[in-house]
Amino acid sequence: MDGTGDDGTTEEAVRRILTQLGDTWAVVGLSGNAARPAYGVAQVLQRFGKRIVPVHPRAETVHGEPGYATLADVPFPVDVVDVFVNSALAGAVADEAVAVGARAVWFQLGVVDEAAYARVRGAGLEMVMDRCPAIEIPRLR
Repeated sequence: MDGTGDDGTTEEAVRRILTQLGDTWAVVGLSGNAARPAYGVAQVLQRFGKRIVPVHPRAETVHGEPGYATLADVPFPVDVVDVFVNSALAGAVADEAVAVGARAVWFQLGVVDEAAYARVRGAGLEMVMDRCPAIEIPRLR
């Protein structure tokens, strides 16, 4: 086993993103809907010391953090962009993450876009696809 998942993501990339690349996570697709997976994942990230930044067209405050309609609207740097949109829309979000100067992009479980992965890595950012940080981060402790 070489530590590479089916999606090409390495365990080392998962670890670097979760432990070394910063604690401000823009969660794209996060709204106040507690039934959606993004809501629970954002809670877990907060418990592990990450600052979450909700990014959703409704720009709702979630878990005590003000929301923004787009990544470009966030008035401070974000380290990681966690993507909770379907694969057809995820590539555009990945490109926005590069444009705003994020250090890494994380595509949630079920979100895969190989071309976006290549663009993000080509721009020098770390990237993980088809994984969940709420599953991965407890494994690091």
